[in-house]
Amino acid sequence: QVGSMFMKSDDRLKYDINRVGTSPSGIPEYTFRYRGEGAHGPTYKGTSAQDLLAMGRKDAVGQTEKDGFLGVDYSKLDVDFEVITTT
Repeated sequence: QVGSMFMKSDDRLKYDINRVGTSPSGIPEYTFRYRGEGAHGPTYKGTSAQDLLAMGRKDAVGQTEKDGFLGVDYSKLDVDFEVITTT
């Protein structure tokens, strides 16, 4: 179950995804926008829940019971979730 410490980071919720780097521990970092916020929504920087699962970092990924989307617990990673631009 995804609690309040999890940020939505499921690739199915994002678009305009661009790889911008790698954290010191090897986690891919991306900029992206959320589909639900529309074409003029802010750009964010963070990682991908799907990437974390593929890397064996299941400890930092949760799934909502309601819709099945994945979230990331950034407190367990050396990646920050940031707002890069706002409208």
